[in-house]
Amino acid sequence: MLFHSSIRKELSRSFGATLVVLVTIVMTMMLIRTLGQASQGSVNPSEVSLVLGFTMLGHLPTVLTMSLFIASVGTLSRMYLDSEMVIWLVSGRGLRGFLKPMLRFAWPMLLGVAVLVLLVWPWSNQQISDLKERFERRGDLERVSPGQFQESANGLRVFFIDKDSVENKQGKNVFISSIDHGKQAMTSSKGGEIALIDDERFLILNLGQRVEQTLGESDLKISEFSTYGVRIGKDVKASATIPAKATHTLQLIQNPTLNNQGELAWRLGLALAAINFVVIALAITSANPRVGRGGNLALALFIFVVYYNFINLGQSWISAGKMPLLPFLLVLHGGMLAAAVFWLTVRHNNWTWRQLLGAAKRSEVAA
Repeated sequence: MLFHSSIRKELSRSFGATLVVLVTIVMTMMLIRTLGQASQGSVNPSEVSLVLGFTMLGHLPTVLTMSLFIASVGTLSRMYLDSEMVIWLVSGRGLRGFLKPMLRFAWPMLLGVAVLVLLVWPWSNQQISDLKERFERRGDLERVSPGQFQESANGLRVFFIDKDSVENKQGKNVFISSIDHGKQAMTSSKGGEIALIDDERFLILNLGQRVEQTLGESDLKISEFSTYGVRIGKDVKASATIPAKATHTLQLIQNPTLNNQGELAWRLGLALAAINFVVIALAITSANPRVGRGGNLALALFIFVVYYNFINLGQSWISAGKMPLLPFLLVLHGGMLAAAVFWLTVRHNNWTWRQLLGAAKRSEVAA
């Protein structure tokens, strides 16, 4: 049918352009954030691309939902401004008739959002957690990039080492600044290597100098050495608990703790919100030549931000035990769907506030 095909083609073009723009913006923001984590020592610099990819996969449901909403509002706004909507309405197509082709276009994206948020979201978070945990478990020297200052895992030492590779466990031009037992020390040497002594990892330095000062005092102690050992410390153990955002959806259902219920409410809420946004887009978009398409898009962004923040707020409420899971889903998402359907019905039938108030008064009199 010409009516359905024309709307779906218009939506597909707008959705594709919107998705490319939003993905570019989100990837840029996530890249800056990931590079910041790498500079702070939380992420391995050589694994920045992996962390960025997994992070982008985790944010893809939100990006798809927002792209679908903006594309729907933008397409309908253009149809109003170009009088194309008037032609369809005059030809006998009511406003509710647009809901079917829009849902037919949107169902693959809605299904993708549900799969991504229920299955891919916890998997990507688990992969990011494993990458960060594996990097934290590495020894202090293995965390250091050649020619860069790097803080140790416990935050008490700063290393600078020139080394060709991590595998040989050797370095040259070693510099260590440390604070331990009320003393600050700076140690430098021409070279060093890692040795295992009594299940402890030590950095054995050769031909160097050590300057030591007690905190709060001005006296310095300078010593030279031919061989000096520095205990690097034990590896950080892997965390025994898995965070809720990295837990599989089925496990959230099987283990309904407050944190798990809050995470489950967020995942289900994002999938339900994607469906509601299609109805909301059709209900709120209207013709206003004075503000053009910008007014509808601004309203759409405002509704998206408010709705999304309520989803996040509901997660915190449920995790804190302030609200049960099912009532929250029913009130927020059921209420949003009911409000959107009601407003769409009002616009479809061209009801005015005077007619609605008159009908309400007549119902009160009849009662």
